[in-house]
Amino acid sequence: MLATGDWAGLMLKMLGCGLVLLAALVGGALVWLYTPDEQRAALVAKYAGPPSVFLDVAGVRLHVRDTGPRTAPAVIFLHGFGSSLQTWEEWARDLEPDHRVIRYDIPGFGLTGPDPSGDYTDGRSIAVLIALMDRLGVVRPSVVGNSMGGRIAWIFAALNPERTDKLVLISPDGFASPGLEYGVKAKVPLMMRALPYVLPSFMLRASLAPAYANPNAVTDALFRRYRDMMLAPGVRGAIVDRMSQQVLIDPAPLLRRIEAPTLLMWGEKDGMIPFANSADYLRALPRATLAALPGIGHLPQEEAPATVRVLREFLDR
Repeated sequence: MLATGDWAGLMLKMLGCGLVLLAALVGGALVWLYTPDEQRAALVAKYAGPPSVFLDVAGVRLHVRDTGPRTAPAVIFLHGFGSSLQTWEEWARDLEPDHRVIRYDIPGFGLTGPDPSGDYTDGRSIAVLIALMDRLGVVRPSVVGNSMGGRIAWIFAALNPERTDKLVLISPDGFASPGLEYGVKAKVPLMMRALPYVLPSFMLRASLAPAYANPNAVTDALFRRYRDMMLAPGVRGAIVDRMSQQVLIDPAPLLRRIEAPTLLMWGEKDGMIPFANSADYLRALPRATLAALPGIGHLPQEEAPATVRVLREFLDR
């Protein structure tokens, strides 16, 4: 029979062995899941051919596409969280014969990559947008934003009415939801803090799935593009930084200041920002109309490109 001291010693040895085994398992899992960044040169060659250009704007090198007649009405597109300018390609092809179509990778995403300032607040995003407009000589464009880009768009329109012709918000972000309060910095989950080091395909697919009403919309090529853009150098770290800096403000006072005619486009099957949130915007926006999109999710420009006709009708009024 073991004495008390011997029993304690045996338990400590067993516990130590268990901790070593656990550490080995965790370490092995991290090694297995570790996902390095892709080479920037390869991504640029694959995704930044003509008409892409890289412009130095407000201290950051922006990946930009600027197509269509320079004298035509200008439209600037702002993509959502984790996305890139490629999300607009189908709509851009439809509009560019008679519109100047400008889209860019918002700092922290895509081939623009991290912002050297380290600032990912909405204020910084709007400063970059204004600097790009000035660089391109665009005085008063229509602004189209999806999700996070929608939030940037409506804040811009509220603060810069003299520089906004029309405003289009596609499933825009901005109102508080469970876990996101006004005036409080968002808490970044521990799993998200591991994002700069790991990006399993199953995790990315799970994060994309709620954005599409039709699962078949996520083709292999589309998934590959999202994965490649997430693996652009420094993007995953920038995403974590953006999340940690996010502070929501009550949208209603700013929305009431918007003077531009406004179109809300919202997929009725949106699994990211519920269609019911459109009522919050309609209550606050003085000159807004709603285009409900039956059977469509969070990204109509990707899932149902023909919805560009709704956008075109509004822009051409």
